[in-house]
Amino acid sequence: MSDPAVLLERDGVRLTADDSVAAVTLCNPAKRNAQSPALWRALEEAGRLLPGSVRVVVLRAEGVSFSAGLDRQAFTPEGFDGEPSFIDLARASEGELDATIAAYQSAFTWWRRNDIVTIAVVQGHAIGAGFQLALACDLRVVADDVQFAMRETALGLVPDLAGTKPLTELVGYARALEICATGRFVHAEEAVRTGLANIAVAADALDATVQDLTAALLASPRDAVIETKALLREASGRTYEEQRTAERAAQGRRLRDLAGVGE
Repeated sequence: MSDPAVLLERDGVRLTADDSVAAVTLCNPAKRNAQSPALWRALEEAGRLLPGSVRVVVLRAEGVSFSAGLDRQAFTPEGFDGEPSFIDLARASEGELDATIAAYQSAFTWWRRNDIVTIAVVQGHAIGAGFQLALACDLRVVADDVQFAMRETALGLVPDLAGTKPLTELVGYARALEICATGRFVHAEEAVRTGLANIAVAADALDATVQDLTAALLASPRDAVIETKALLREASGRTYEEQRTAERAAQGRRLRDLAGVGE
C-alpha cells in the first residue's frame, strides 16, 4: 500500500490522506504543539483541502503532549509577528474584535461536518485551546496519561474556540462550569466516565485502537452514517416530535436511495 499523500504541511500542521481516511497531525512537539493564529489558519485550510473521498479524519499530535494550549507568546506585548497582540485586540472596535475571534474559531468548527466522522487521539496534556480542539471532534480516544484542563478562566479569559457547547453537552452544565472555573485536570478515568472520552487505553495501544475504530466506522454505508450523524447532532435542539419528524424524513431518503427510486 502506498504512503498517504501529504496535502498540507505548514505552521505546525500536516494533512495527509489515503482514500477514505485523512490524518491531521499537530507536528511541533518541541513546543508541545502550542497553538497560534498561524496554526489555526493551517487547521482551517486542512478542512478545506479534504478530498471528497474522505470519510474519517483522525486528529493526532506528535510528541508527549497533544497540545499545551495557546502559545505563551500571545500574552507578550508584541504577540506574534504579523498578528494583532492581545493589547491590539483589546483596542480594536467591537466589530473588528468579533471578526478576529470568529476567524480563529473557524479552525475548530469544520470537524463536525456531517459528511465526515472525526476522531481526536489525545495523549499527555490537552490544555485550553488543546482541550477545545479535542472537543471539536466527534469522538475522542485517549491515552491513560491524558490530562485535560480548561485554563482560560484562570487567565481572566473565557474558552472562546467553540469548546463550551460540546463540553456542556458531554458532561452537563454543572460539571462543565466546575471544570472551566477551577481549571483543574481531568484524567483518563474521569474522561471516560463522564463522556469526555470514548475510550482510554495505554499509549502504546492508541494506534491499534484507532485503526479498529476507523475500520468499524467505515464498515457502514457512507450515506447512512451521514444521515445518522445529522440526526444525532441536531437532536438536542429539537423537541421530541420534531426529532421524530426528522427521523421519518431521513429514513424516507434512505429507503428511496436503497430502492433506486428518484425524488
